[in-house]
Amino acid sequence: MVDDSGRIGPVAPIAQIKAQTEGRLYRGYGYARYAGVIDHSLLRPELTEADVRAGCGVAAQYEVASVCARPADVPLCVELLAGTGVAVGTVVGFPHGANTTSTKVFEAAEAVARGAVELDMVLNIGWLLSGYLERVADEIGAVVEAAEGATVKVILENAYLNDEQKRSACRLAARAGADFVKTSTGFAPSGATLHDLRLMRQAVPGSVKVKAAGGIRTLDALADALEAGISRCGATATAVILDHFKAVAR
Repeated sequence: MVDDSGRIGPVAPIAQIKAQTEGRLYRGYGYARYAGVIDHSLLRPELTEADVRAGCGVAAQYEVASVCARPADVPLCVELLAGTGVAVGTVVGFPHGANTTSTKVFEAAEAVARGAVELDMVLNIGWLLSGYLERVADEIGAVVEAAEGATVKVILENAYLNDEQKRSACRLAARAGADFVKTSTGFAPSGATLHDLRLMRQAVPGSVKVKAAGGIRTLDALADALEAGISRCGATATAVILDHFKAVAR
């Protein structure tokens, strides 16, 4: 529910969820582990303000890691989610990655100034495919610097890359100081695959984490991704996934 300040206040289902899930596991993971890797996605272009408000409500109710919102919605999400423990993230260079570096740097700095604490940036896919690897690394580094300590996740858009290009992109992101490598925007022909998640986990050092995005819509798919080594997962089916946990966990 939303209190008089406009923030999302305590909602009864949170206590209900804790009572229903405490000590219960599904495929070796508890509720907090599943919920704690979800970045609830609010990126579709047709979302209204009412949709964004409802999405923030879902994120708070299910106690997920964050919302990943459109840049214009960051102030609203920050206001709504204050005090809930749900982080607010947004996107940079989304969804094609072809913005100029200066534009991406501005987007990152503006997002942080408006309250975002996580940034999912799309690398320049054309540069990567053209072999301009230093340009790719330099641009990621520039966004990391502009983020001023905010978490930076680099979206590779694996649908357009072969395995060696995926490995190369992972290495470039790690070298440039990114915190995560991420499979997809969710707007390309395909999203996260277990093959790619395992490849990415192996391609980066332990200090760099892996985020899955695109196509993970069930509890079993999320469990598979956790087993492959992810630390975050973008999802629109948050309620479906976590309600399923409550139904099947023992």
